[in-house]
Amino acid sequence: MKKLLAFLLLLPSAAFAQSAKMAETMIRIWGDSLQLAGRNAHWTYDQGVVLEGFTGLWKNTGDGRYFKFIQTGLDHYIEKDGTIRTYKAEDYNIDNIKNGRSLLLLYKVTNEEKYKLAADKLKAQLDKMPRTKEGGFWHKKRYPFQMWLDGLYMAEPFYAEYAAMYHDETAFKDITRQFVLMEEHSRDNKTGLLYHGYDESREQRWADKTTGRSPNFWGRAMGWYGMALVDALEYYPAGHPGRDSLLKILNRMAVAVKKYQDPASGCWYQVLDKAGSKGNYLEASGSCMFVYALAKGIRLGYLPASYRTVAEKGYKGITKQFVRTAPEGGVNLEGTVSVAGLGGDPYRDGSYAYYLSEKVVTNDPKGVGAYMLASNEMEQAAIPQTGKGLTVTIDNFFNNEFRKGITGQPESWHYLWNEMDNGGFSLWGHIFHNRGAKTNILSAAPTAANLAKSDILIIVDPDTEKETAKPNYMTEAHATQLENWVKQGGVLVILQNDAGNAEIKTFNTLTDKFGIHFKEDSRNHVEGKQFEQGALFLPAENSVFSHTKKIYIKEISTLELKQPAKAVYTDKGDVIMATAKVGKGAVFAVGDPWFYNEYLDGRRLPASFENYQAAIDLTAWLFRQASHK
Repeated sequence: MKKLLAFLLLLPSAAFAQSAKMAETMIRIWGDSLQLAGRNAHWTYDQGVVLEGFTGLWKNTGDGRYFKFIQTGLDHYIEKDGTIRTYKAEDYNIDNIKNGRSLLLLYKVTNEEKYKLAADKLKAQLDKMPRTKEGGFWHKKRYPFQMWLDGLYMAEPFYAEYAAMYHDETAFKDITRQFVLMEEHSRDNKTGLLYHGYDESREQRWADKTTGRSPNFWGRAMGWYGMALVDALEYYPAGHPGRDSLLKILNRMAVAVKKYQDPASGCWYQVLDKAGSKGNYLEASGSCMFVYALAKGIRLGYLPASYRTVAEKGYKGITKQFVRTAPEGGVNLEGTVSVAGLGGDPYRDGSYAYYLSEKVVTNDPKGVGAYMLASNEMEQAAIPQTGKGLTVTIDNFFNNEFRKGITGQPESWHYLWNEMDNGGFSLWGHIFHNRGAKTNILSAAPTAANLAKSDILIIVDPDTEKETAKPNYMTEAHATQLENWVKQGGVLVILQNDAGNAEIKTFNTLTDKFGIHFKEDSRNHVEGKQFEQGALFLPAENSVFSHTKKIYIKEISTLELKQPAKAVYTDKGDVIMATAKVGKGAVFAVGDPWFYNEYLDGRRLPASFENYQAAIDLTAWLFRQASHK
């Protein structure tokens, strides 16, 4: 049984089954993403929460259907000049910022300018957003001087991601201020819970005249705040002082979340501290949000691993309490309160009775999105951590291209971890991270000292003079350093390119040492979208790709082999892939960059190709070789 489970967890569709089942339901309900819960389409944060769930599922599986769902949903609103249909900046509604993260995703993946222009408009709203006297964003223009926990999730993760994209470290001081102010004004010292809202003016009927706080602890409000913390923290510069502030807030919050988890069900109540009060009920969206925040916090090292039992108990409780098999396929999520707010017309007084008066519905987008996020995290956590303790480094010396970045300054690019567009390795990096490995970049010439920091080194597409003014060519000295590192246990991955698109002649100085010689040829030419011209079929007994059948590689430089190299795959007499065991280490080589995003993300290639699975298989093989050291 354990072997079967390990096998199933290698397969992306099996490893993320629950999130995929929820996605199946939402695709059926929403169709082309243009309607939300039966209402006419309009720019709303509800949609953005679901799209966050789809984003995680897409990264975890490489299934292009999920990305298409995201893009189709937002394309309904975005004009070529970045205008957002149905959005009104003058409302200064902080909820309208939420979908900005999906806009940034689409821009980073597709490089289409309209998505950046639309995101710029949302950032412009934040720049002019009305604030409290202390600098906190109002929740909405029509809710003056009020900060709500909800608003932190709507704005701060987008604000942080936008700031990171523009290398604007000063913005993180403002982002930190939003979280600190919210906690200072809404946290109850006795319980550790956070009240839903705070009115600086004390004019609202729901506001305490001394503290300005609303009267109750609403579960989903704290869930929004927890998700905001873990999502924003992901973009903080490592040494920024605000990062420590947010980590402390998150850890204080986690203590309260654990304390108020229902011991019987593992879920959380609509009003958190009134478990035994009449009419109170277990609520799905807040429960899912707490599981997500805890699980992601553990995965990224923000929270102690001891919270894993809380997250696991919560996820099991959600599954039992709220998740039901849908007759049409997929699953339904029951038990989500449709909405809760403060003030407005009719007036919402924040009382216990008010929170119990709102409708509880099935497949509410906010609950569905939170459930998919929680499922993504818990299903990631279930993947065996076979790469724990290993560092996978990508070379940025032999492949060292530059372009003008978003700020107008030169930036290194092409086949790097942080790139989400076609030529980046962000999805392969995600596969490594899901299995516990760390990733790194080596921008200097190889030496014994800097190579010692890596267990696995990937060298991709060495530069020609067409790509870089002064390429760093392979030399005998470089090759010797790399050979010695492999002999001592290093695992080297060579992803070459075909003749004309990469420097091969001098690079063979290195690969010849392992019995691998790139022939400076090119095969598997593909005309337009005739993708089957690039199809290769792997035998079931393949020593590296044992779970992969059909792959796509085009314009390959084939190999000549000598000892100790051995062919991994041959086609029509050509050696396509090879491995070599050298000393305590190993080498894998193929004549194409292969695992960059264009081949893994499912946006272009037909679903019959299994390149994402091939990346998982190669990752597993690399970890096995590295563990021998």
